[in-house]
Formats: sequence, C-alpha cells, structure tokens
Amino acid sequence: MQRAMTHARMTRGGAPRRSLRVLVTGGAGFVGSHLCDRLIERGAHVVCLDNLSTGRRQNIEHLIGNPRFSLLLHDVVEPIPVPLEVDEIYNLACPASPPAYSAAPIHTTMTSVLGARNLLELATEQNAKILQASTSEIYGDPEVSPQPETYWGHVDPIGPRACYDEGKRCAESLFFDHARILGTRIKIARIFNTYGPRMSTDDGRVTSNLIVQALSGTDMTVYGDGSQTRSFCYVDETVEALIRLMATPDAVAGPVNIGNPDERTINDFAAIVRRMTGSRSQIIYRPLPVDDPRRRCPDIGQAVRLLDWLPNVGLEEGLARTIAYFRDELVRLPMAREAVA
Repeated sequence: MQRAMTHARMTRGGAPRRSLRVLVTGGAGFVGSHLCDRLIERGAHVVCLDNLSTGRRQNIEHLIGNPRFSLLLHDVVEPIPVPLEVDEIYNLACPASPPAYSAAPIHTTMTSVLGARNLLELATEQNAKILQASTSEIYGDPEVSPQPETYWGHVDPIGPRACYDEGKRCAESLFFDHARILGTRIKIARIFNTYGPRMSTDDGRVTSNLIVQALSGTDMTVYGDGSQTRSFCYVDETVEALIRLMATPDAVAGPVNIGNPDERTINDFAAIVRRMTGSRSQIIYRPLPVDDPRRRCPDIGQAVRLLDWLPNVGLEEGLARTIAYFRDELVRLPMAREAVA
C-alpha cells in the first residue's frame, strides 16, 4: 500500500492523482543530482536532462533502473528532441565553476540564454511551473553587503566571467518577460556558494580546491590576500530551499536568495579545512583573478519569510561530510584508472 500511494496519491475526493512529472536539466551535476534524489524520495517521476559536459554519470548511477527516473542525454542549447509532459521544470543546466565556464565561454552564454528560451517554451506550452537556478554571481563584485534581491549588481559585462554572470542575468530577464507577456509560471532562485558531496575533485571552486589540496598534502592555494569573503551553504539545504520555492503560489516569482549568511574570509575557511583534514599543507597566495568578487553574503530575509527556510547545517558539520566524501574520492579515482588500464 505504501508503494502504491507514491505512484497514485489521493485527491480530497478520493480519486487517484498521478505523481508529479518533473524535468531537471543539469540533473547529473552536483546540485542537480541531489535534487533528483530528493524529488524521487517525495514520489515524483523525474526526467534528468544532461549532456554530461560537466555533470557526471556516477552522480545519478544509483538512480538508473528506478522506474520513476529516466536520463535524457541532451544539450539544452538545442530544442528538446522528444515530446515531454511535465508539471515542473528545474533549470540547473550551466557550468558553475570558473574553470568550466572559462574553458567554453560562448557555449556557457548560449546555455544560459538559448537553454532558458527552449525550456520556457516547453513550460509555457505545458503550463508547467519552471524554476531558474540563477546565481549570486549576478551581483558581480558587490558594492552592497549583504546582497538583497533588490540590489542590481556591479558586473563587468565584457570581462572573463561575463559569460556566466551576464548569461544568468539575461536568463532572468527572459523568465520575467515570459511571465509578463505569456503568463509563464516562473520562479527565480539566486544560489550562493553551495558545497557538499558529489562535487568533482577538479571542480575548481574554493571548497573542492582547498579540501583536495589539503588531503593530498600539496600547497593550499588562496587567491588574493584571503580577506575576500564567501558564504557557504550545504547542498541538502540548498535543495530543500529550491523545492520549497517551487511549491510557493504562482504569485511568488522571486528572485529569492538561497544561501547561508554565515560570511567567512577565505583565510579563515582555509584554516578550518587545514585543521579538519589534519593536513600539514602550506597555505600559499596567488594573484586574485580578474573580477573575482571581494564579498559574497546573502540577505535571506525573503527566503525566511516566503519559504519558512533557514539553513541549519553549520560549516564544520557540512565540511566534515564533504571532507569524508573527497577522502573516498581520492582513493576511488586511482583505483578506477587502474581498472580501466
């Protein structure tokens, strides 16, 4: 009876109601794969769409064969190749780490812009709700901190990060124009630094970089003087906020900041990672990359009010889980290479 109810929930009148049909683009990525897990746990039928350019099959391998999960290998830059009936769409398709989007800046912009257009057309046709995973990067190198959703940002539109920053800003514009003109049911989440298991060892963001370096015994790289700040949110809490935002009434479009307001300097963060890994690595300093934000801290007042959401996983608790994951990954990767050889 328990299993039957997940596939055919009951309406108030007693008639069976089918499970939600959810499309997750970028579903094989770090955050996307955790989202797929949570949606399936809640009884949804999930289509994971990913071209595996930065997403990894191993992130969703455990879901292959689940009758409520399917994988569609596709690039959102191209129109959706098969007819899909969906109730909800989570658009997480886009490289999110600086090395990844810097390696393919044109395709990154097209992913944000053309991908948004293709998915908005599908959502409009299906009258489905669609959530855009936007980013704190739309605030650029902010002159206001913490950053509220009303802040328009301080972005270099032609710099090396613009493919990501401006791509996401343009996607937000497309979403709101679709809502205003076509009545598309939209949600915008501005996600701040998220970390946790399933990040790639070569992801290139500060959390994975420092943990992998510390565990490997190599120098831990801090860019600039380390006084710049970030606010780190554990992945489970980010996913919970996305699901709560999707569940809000249609009048709640956002944007809504999703992040942990516990602001830390990179120097402090590196010291915590070094201590928690028991590493003897030296912390070394390199020049700050162009347009790298000097402060990053979300004002989450709207998330608290609209979603009844507040992050509860402390930094050290989340880092302990993340370090354990990377420790296992660093053992698994050489074994996987030997097996292939």
